Amino acid sequence: MSKTKVDQTLTKSANLFPVVGIGASAGGLDAFKKLLKAIPEDSGMAYVLVQHLDPSHESLLPEILQKVTPIPVLEITDDIKVLPDHIYVIPSNKMMVATDGVLVLAPRPAKSKTERNLPIDLFFASLAEVHQDHAIGVVLSGTASDGTQGLKAIKEHGGITFAQDEASAEYEGMPHSAAQAGVVDFILPPEEIPSKLLEVTRKTVLSDEALQNIPKEEEDVFKQILSLLRIRKGVDFTYYKQTTIRRRILRRMVVNKNDEPGDYLKFLRGNNPEQDLLYQDMLIPVTSFFRDKKVFENLCSQVFPAIIKNKVPGEITRVWVAGCSTGQEVYSFAICFKEFLGDNHERIQIFGTDLSEPAILKARTGLYEKAELDSISPERLKEYFTKSNGGFQINKSIRDICVFAHHNFLKDPPFGKMDCISCRNVLIYMEPYLQKKALTTFHYALNPKGYLLLGKSETTGGVPELFAPEGKSDKLYTRKDAPGRFIQVTSQRSEQILSRAVGHTKSETIRNDFQKTADDILLTRYTPAGVVVNETMDIVHFRGNTANFLEHAPGKPSHNLLMMAKHGLGFELRNILHKAKTDKAIVVKENIPLQVSGSIRNISIEAMPLPNTLEPYYLILFHDYNVTDAVGLVKGSKRKVSPTSKKDDRDIRIQLLEQELRQLREDMRSTTEEQEASNEELQSANEEL
Repeated sequence: MSKTKVDQTLTKSANLFPVVGIGASAGGLDAFKKLLKAIPEDSGMAYVLVQHLDPSHESLLPEILQKVTPIPVLEITDDIKVLPDHIYVIPSNKMMVATDGVLVLAPRPAKSKTERNLPIDLFFASLAEVHQDHAIGVVLSGTASDGTQGLKAIKEHGGITFAQDEASAEYEGMPHSAAQAGVVDFILPPEEIPSKLLEVTRKTVLSDEALQNIPKEEEDVFKQILSLLRIRKGVDFTYYKQTTIRRRILRRMVVNKNDEPGDYLKFLRGNNPEQDLLYQDMLIPVTSFFRDKKVFENLCSQVFPAIIKNKVPGEITRVWVAGCSTGQEVYSFAICFKEFLGDNHERIQIFGTDLSEPAILKARTGLYEKAELDSISPERLKEYFTKSNGGFQINKSIRDICVFAHHNFLKDPPFGKMDCISCRNVLIYMEPYLQKKALTTFHYALNPKGYLLLGKSETTGGVPELFAPEGKSDKLYTRKDAPGRFIQVTSQRSEQILSRAVGHTKSETIRNDFQKTADDILLTRYTPAGVVVNETMDIVHFRGNTANFLEHAPGKPSHNLLMMAKHGLGFELRNILHKAKTDKAIVVKENIPLQVSGSIRNISIEAMPLPNTLEPYYLILFHDYNVTDAVGLVKGSKRKVSPTSKKDDRDIRIQLLEQELRQLREDMRSTTEEQEASNEELQSANEEL
């Protein structure tokens, strides 16, 4: 996008009505008239017209258009507030953005040899950022490709996009460019666009609250639709942002003229092409070359030198772009490395992965339409691209250092030993549980001090112990040297159990201080000692006095439960926790002998999964019944034990040892079976790789 954009921070609007941006160039006046004439007076939407105008002449567009519609047509003045059922027209010699329900003007910049002024792209991009899923973009007649990148931004933020059909357009360049880029939801003649707008917005432009509180029967239908996609594509959208997912389903319902979700579910069953189209619509394949130029400038000046500095001669630098769509960001990284390293760029490997197979196929070819190269400078276009089949193809020297693969980083084995991972504008579509799962995967895949790049609206706040921010402006983070919590997910597992509480806040009862104090005393005196551990058996919380059961081992400090377990307990704890994870139920192991200060005590260990947590946690309780001691005395009694009682103690001890031996054999058999199953899964995964 041009450097001429209005220099201000955009603020998301609280308006709940849709705002329709309509862009046109040559031949646009006739299209404007036809579209405006068909708009009803009470549509409930605001319309903003952006046209390429001669900067040296005053625009008569408001007066001309007012003659064909009873809706007020206003020329935009500084900081004009947007209202529904009004039409706004950009004045000549001006650029414009939207922010917080207000239209802001700026002078049109002087002509540049290297960058074109793209007022439609500029306005559409701001419209998308400010109005999110209430933004609608319409591209009408015009030459070249202005509007295509703007429609991409609107679609990426969950908005709706239209283009005039080429048959009715006086100049088809702009509509054709948008359609070829794959970012247009509906292609119609101008006079048919308003009725489709009303139909679509009535069903899809709903508040998040309305989409979250749908009837139970409709919610069940949406779940069945997602099940169909999971069966066909192997991707589970259950824990993606459900408001966005449901809007995508409603959009496909409108396209296929289905009034009810149940009707669409019937249509979807057995209709594999429609399942594929819905799946592609879920993925939102939107990207561009050198997206956010400041980010790439910072990568070239700060990040790349730091990565290369720590490399030994001949060592490969590895970069992973997760969610790469059609590959523009991957090639942007490659071009930057080529310019930074010159002829030594062969030491670079860049991996691009995505869920969309069509996107990966296009990325591998490296062939792009002219409209997709607007952010490429003429110098780079000449240096790194070759004209081919009506478009431009990335040169082979750049393609050779890029590898593309169809890959699900939430489920498939991740790449490893990465120096930098870029995952921009992917996490925003996921609920917190999946975000944490993705970030722990990236932490596992990165080298020590590796870099993670996220999108503007994304953060590592869910796992502050794994990443540290690098700088203030860019969403760039460095990997912390912290214990990883990556879970291998090559085998199918129940996400529902692990994230039962995602998106729900637990209500807390306000209590007086004396109640809290009394509870704390009761918990200290009468509750068994215990700990809370996470998925990797790291202790995250201690309850009561655990000194009889846990202690710090010599060497590097660790809070790992198995490392801290006293002699004889590590094996038991591992088995009990494993069963609690597998069965997802409370597991109790009784009569475990433990030596404490010269005394033999029989204890019980209880493990249970904690419900309603954002990630898996387990409570371990130690019950100390203090049955016997080493000298044959019952604690608290001074009675000497008779020879008969000593014999009874030996019999009890033998029974306990026999019981322990049987349990050990059973545990070994179970462990062996699970190890064999794991080996089979690992072999299968290696064969797939």
